[in-house]
Amino acid sequence: MKPETVTAVEKDHNDCELSIVMPCLNEAETLASCISKALAFLSKNKVSGEIIIADNGSTDGSQSIAKQLGAQVVSIKTRGYGSALQGGITRAKGTYVIMADADASYDLYTLMPILEQLRKGYDLVMGNRFSGSIKPGAMPALHRYLGNPVLSFIGRLFFHPGIRDFHCGLRGFNRIAILNLHLCTLGMEFASEMVVKASFHNLSITEVPVTLYPDGRTRSPHLKSWRDGWRHLRFLLMFSPRWLFLYPGICLVSLGILGMALLVKGPLQIGNISIGIHTLLLSGAAILSGTQSISFAFLAKQFAINAGLLPQDKTIERLQRYMSLELLLIVGIITIAAGTGCVLYSIFLWSQVQFGALAPERMMRILVPAVTMTAVGIQIVITAFFKSILALETRSA
Repeated sequence: MKPETVTAVEKDHNDCELSIVMPCLNEAETLASCISKALAFLSKNKVSGEIIIADNGSTDGSQSIAKQLGAQVVSIKTRGYGSALQGGITRAKGTYVIMADADASYDLYTLMPILEQLRKGYDLVMGNRFSGSIKPGAMPALHRYLGNPVLSFIGRLFFHPGIRDFHCGLRGFNRIAILNLHLCTLGMEFASEMVVKASFHNLSITEVPVTLYPDGRTRSPHLKSWRDGWRHLRFLLMFSPRWLFLYPGICLVSLGILGMALLVKGPLQIGNISIGIHTLLLSGAAILSGTQSISFAFLAKQFAINAGLLPQDKTIERLQRYMSLELLLIVGIITIAAGTGCVLYSIFLWSQVQFGALAPERMMRILVPAVTMTAVGIQIVITAFFKSILALETRSA
């Protein structure tokens, strides 16, 4: 079932234009500075706003510091960067929200470029540290030259959001527009989920240069480079069945068909290299693996649409109309029949020698395509029924 959309009726606090939300877990060293700069920004620019500290279970007195400075403290029991931000955004009253870390890595006195873009009508305004400035010591070399560029490139390749810095922690957005995305991740991948879903739902996105400063904490950051980097990459892959399943599957099937076409009649000689039945067997395995991967791509996409994780897709809708259960069953049965026919032919050849010993290479050139076609046909039949089950769920949703 698709979740209900948040309506404009919920905007019952229009006197509050901007909510500045900061997740917090033991940030006593830097929290006062962040809140003070945010308050100074609101006062200087005459912005009607509030500051929300989404506390994730601090034990260092961060809550008292925030309250003394006039910020609203929201207690979030479920641990995680995304969990804290979701709780803070849900409690926010502003038409717009700017989220920022509470470690003094961003100057919250200079938020006007983000707010100006929000006022122009953009739904999501991302900070871009690479077009802005990264102060010495503000970002580890691993993040600056490998992690962020690679993950941002993958994000742009998969989802085309039109931004360069996929993971900047300083960003602003229209509160209702983001609530309507129904973000659900609890960890650091929340930052990626926001951009991915905003892109899927055709929200207007832009970015502004920002400056990243070394954080003011003496303790180590909560971010773990390899763990959180993998979580971001895993999230990007799971939200793109095309790149996770479809494109690899097409490559495998194409290579497998090419190999089988070249080798089914006999060995292939390239210079001093002889390519024979062992490569033929690998070609069959490639076709089987690729077929399964392609079927997973369509099934995963349909499941994600049913679950409300991805928006409706015209390609899936066309497939539902033209690739009916009956059509796929016919294709699958014909493929199985072709494979079975090859098996029967091999049995006939066996009978010609009174079921005695056979030439292995000759029989493999018949049986490998036979087994491959039979298995592919079975895969098509299974996929057809599974696809129809998912389609029934869609129609009843």
